[in-house]
Amino acid sequence: MTFDMTPDEFRRVMGLPDVQQFQQELFNQMLEKMQSGEEGYDPLSLYQPMMKEGMSAMGQFQNMMFNMMSGANSADQEK
Repeated sequence: MTFDMTPDEFRRVMGLPDVQQFQQELFNQMLEKMQSGEEGYDPLSLYQPMMKEGMSAMGQFQNMMFNMMSGANSADQEK
């Protein structure tokens, strides 16, 4: 079975929130601080926790999708 969806359609089907505006605002704030040369500002230290959490979430999502596909295949074989 194949689904033809845009990323936005997939996000809505999965019930995930639209965080584009939040991400853009966060990026703009970080860019502003980087350009102003704010002392003590280290963008890598801000991204590190997000990257760790993001990678963990991506792994969990991949496992969920794999489990869903595996369950569908085993159910098809039982019929």
